[in-house]
Amino acid sequence: MSEMSGASFSVSSLGSVGGTGFTPIINLPEVAILGLTRTRLAPRPTGSGTVEWRSMLPVSLSYDHRVINGADAARFCRFVETAMESRISAGHVAEP
Repeated sequence: MSEMSGASFSVSSLGSVGGTGFTPIINLPEVAILGLTRTRLAPRPTGSGTVEWRSMLPVSLSYDHRVINGADAARFCRFVETAMESRISAGHVAEP
């Protein structure tokens, strides 16, 4: 367990057990935790007025507001979204 001590951030995944979302609890002394659930296919409107089916991964971020500003947390979530979308579109991650 020594490799798990002293962290400032962690990731928790419930993808193997399903669910659509959850609120991860920060493990002290960490300042944030990212929660992931199972990827699912969901309809998403396109710019042309049609609908396409896309892989959606619900993500939850819990953070200590004494340390992390809410705007910074929102920018981090957007960064994670962009990074995941670009890896999938580049073929680095298999779609379900």
